Amino acid sequence: MTGMSGTGKSSALAELGRRGFRVVDTDSPTWSEWALDEWLWREDRMAELLAAEDVRPLFVSGCMSNQGKFYDRFEAVVLLSAPAEVILDRIEHRTTNDYGKTPAERELVLHHLASVEPRLRATCTHELDASRPLEEVVDALIAIGGPSPFCAPTTRR
Repeated sequence: MTGMSGTGKSSALAELGRRGFRVVDTDSPTWSEWALDEWLWREDRMAELLAAEDVRPLFVSGCMSNQGKFYDRFEAVVLLSAPAEVILDRIEHRTTNDYGKTPAERELVLHHLASVEPRLRATCTHELDASRPLEEVVDALIAIGGPSPFCAPTTRR
Protein backbone atom coordinates (compact mmCIF):
# COMPACT_ATOMS: atom_id res chain seq x y z
CA MET A 1 0.00 0.00 0.00
CA THR A 2 1.46 3.30 -1.06
CA GLY A 3 0.37 6.90 -1.41
CA MET A 4 0.99 10.45 -0.37
CA SER A 5 1.15 11.63 3.21
CA GLY A 6 -2.37 12.06 4.54
CA THR A 7 -4.07 9.43 2.38
CA GLY A 8 -4.65 7.15 5.38
CA LYS A 9 -1.96 4.51 4.95
CA SER A 10 -1.16 4.38 8.67
CA SER A 11 -4.82 4.33 9.67
CA ALA A 12 -5.59 1.53 7.20
CA LEU A 13 -2.57 -0.45 8.37
CA ALA A 14 -3.60 -0.06 12.02
CA GLU A 15 -7.11 -1.33 11.23
CA LEU A 16 -5.72 -4.26 9.24
CA GLY A 17 -3.54 -5.12 12.25
CA ARG A 18 -6.56 -4.94 14.55
CA ARG A 19 -8.31 -7.38 12.24
CA GLY A 20 -5.46 -9.87 12.64
CA PHE A 21 -3.40 -9.35 9.50
CA ARG A 22 0.38 -9.10 9.45
CA VAL A 23 1.29 -5.45 8.89
CA VAL A 24 4.50 -3.47 8.48
CA ASP A 25 4.71 0.32 8.37
CA THR A 26 7.99 1.11 6.64
CA ASP A 27 7.99 4.73 7.84
CA SER A 28 10.42 3.84 10.63
CA PRO A 29 14.18 3.42 11.07
CA THR A 30 13.65 -0.33 11.30
CA TRP A 31 12.63 -0.46 7.65
CA SER A 32 13.92 2.81 6.14
CA GLU A 33 17.06 4.93 6.28
CA TRP A 34 18.19 8.37 5.15
CA ALA A 35 20.56 7.83 2.23
CA LEU A 36 21.38 9.75 -0.92
CA ASP A 37 19.39 12.75 0.41
CA GLU A 38 16.13 10.83 0.72
CA TRP A 39 14.38 8.14 2.76
CA LEU A 40 14.84 4.68 1.24
CA TRP A 41 13.74 1.21 2.20
CA ARG A 42 16.49 -0.82 3.87
CA GLU A 43 16.72 -3.33 1.07
CA ASP A 44 18.25 -6.14 3.14
CA ARG A 45 15.46 -5.97 5.71
CA MET A 46 12.73 -5.66 3.11
CA ALA A 47 14.10 -8.66 1.20
CA GLU A 48 14.13 -10.70 4.40
CA LEU A 49 10.59 -9.63 5.31
CA LEU A 50 9.21 -10.51 1.89
CA ALA A 51 10.98 -13.88 1.82
CA ALA A 52 9.56 -14.98 5.19
CA GLU A 53 6.95 -17.74 5.06
CA ASP A 54 3.61 -17.15 6.77
CA VAL A 55 0.12 -18.22 5.76
CA ARG A 56 -1.40 -14.87 6.74
CA PRO A 57 -1.44 -12.10 4.14
CA LEU A 58 1.13 -9.35 4.73
CA PHE A 59 0.23 -5.70 4.21
CA VAL A 60 3.19 -3.33 3.83
CA SER A 61 2.77 0.43 3.84
CA GLY A 62 5.20 3.06 2.63
CA CYS A 63 6.23 5.51 -0.02
CA MET A 64 9.94 5.39 -0.80
CA SER A 65 11.66 5.98 -4.11
CA ASN A 66 13.24 2.50 -4.14
CA GLN A 67 10.05 0.56 -3.38
CA GLY A 68 9.65 -0.32 -7.06
CA LYS A 69 12.61 -2.69 -6.73
CA PHE A 70 10.31 -4.95 -4.71
CA TYR A 71 7.10 -4.75 -6.73
CA ASP A 72 7.69 -8.16 -8.31
CA ARG A 73 7.50 -9.70 -4.81
CA PHE A 74 4.04 -8.30 -4.03
CA GLU A 75 0.77 -9.78 -5.22
CA ALA A 76 -0.60 -6.25 -5.50
CA VAL A 77 0.57 -2.66 -5.21
CA VAL A 78 -2.31 -0.49 -4.04
CA LEU A 79 -2.24 3.29 -4.34
CA LEU A 80 -4.37 5.13 -1.80
CA SER A 81 -5.32 8.47 -3.30
CA ALA A 82 -7.48 11.39 -2.21
CA PRO A 83 -8.08 14.97 -3.33
CA ALA A 84 -5.63 17.61 -2.11
CA GLU A 85 -8.20 19.23 0.17
CA VAL A 86 -8.88 15.90 1.92
CA ILE A 87 -5.18 15.22 2.36
CA LEU A 88 -4.44 18.69 3.74
CA ASP A 89 -7.39 18.50 6.13
CA ARG A 90 -6.28 15.11 7.44
CA ILE A 91 -2.70 16.31 7.91
CA GLU A 92 -3.90 19.38 9.76
CA HIS A 93 -6.03 17.38 12.18
CA ARG A 94 -3.96 14.24 12.72
CA THR A 95 -2.30 13.78 16.09
CA THR A 96 -0.04 10.80 15.37
CA ASN A 97 2.35 12.53 12.97
CA ASP A 98 3.62 16.12 12.91
CA TYR A 99 4.67 16.02 9.25
CA GLY A 100 2.80 18.52 7.12
CA LYS A 101 1.99 21.02 9.83
CA THR A 102 4.27 23.81 8.57
CA PRO A 103 3.52 25.86 5.44
CA ALA A 104 6.71 24.58 3.78
CA GLU A 105 5.76 20.95 4.46
CA ARG A 106 2.22 21.51 3.18
CA GLU A 107 3.67 22.94 -0.04
CA LEU A 108 5.92 19.88 -0.32
CA VAL A 109 2.90 17.60 0.15
CA LEU A 110 1.15 19.38 -2.75
CA HIS A 111 4.32 19.19 -4.84
CA HIS A 112 4.56 15.42 -4.20
CA LEU A 113 0.88 15.02 -5.01
CA ALA A 114 1.55 16.57 -8.42
CA SER A 115 4.93 14.98 -9.12
CA VAL A 116 5.14 11.65 -7.26
CA GLU A 117 1.56 10.37 -7.23
CA PRO A 118 1.35 10.11 -11.05
CA ARG A 119 4.42 7.84 -11.01
CA LEU A 120 2.83 5.68 -8.30
CA ARG A 121 -0.41 5.55 -10.30
CA ALA A 122 1.49 4.38 -13.38
CA THR A 123 3.07 1.45 -11.52
CA CYS A 124 0.33 0.33 -9.11
CA THR A 125 -1.96 -2.63 -9.74
CA HIS A 126 -4.95 -1.06 -7.94
CA GLU A 127 -6.01 2.43 -6.87
CA LEU A 128 -8.44 3.08 -4.03
CA ASP A 129 -10.26 6.30 -3.27
CA ALA A 130 -9.00 6.91 0.26
CA SER A 131 -11.49 9.71 0.86
CA ARG A 132 -14.06 6.96 1.49
CA PRO A 133 -14.66 5.82 5.10
CA LEU A 134 -11.75 3.88 6.59
CA GLU A 135 -13.79 0.68 6.96
CA GLU A 136 -14.59 0.69 3.22
CA VAL A 137 -10.95 1.26 2.31
CA VAL A 138 -9.80 -1.56 4.58
CA ASP A 139 -12.48 -3.92 3.27
CA ALA A 140 -11.27 -3.17 -0.27
CA LEU A 141 -7.65 -3.78 0.74
CA ILE A 142 -8.63 -7.14 2.23
CA ALA A 143 -10.50 -8.06 -0.94
CA ILE A 144 -7.36 -7.28 -2.94
CA GLY A 145 -4.80 -8.73 -0.51
CA GLY A 146 -6.23 -11.98 0.67
CA PRO A 147 -8.69 -13.76 2.91
CA SER A 148 -9.20 -12.96 6.56
CA PRO A 149 -6.82 -14.81 8.89
CA PHE A 150 -9.92 -15.94 10.81
CA CYS A 151 -11.46 -17.77 7.85
CA ALA A 152 -10.48 -21.09 6.37
CA PRO A 153 -8.27 -20.58 3.31
CA THR A 154 -9.90 -20.95 -0.07
CA THR A 155 -8.35 -22.17 -3.28
CA ARG A 156 -7.67 -19.37 -5.74
CA ARG A 157 -8.25 -20.10 -9.39
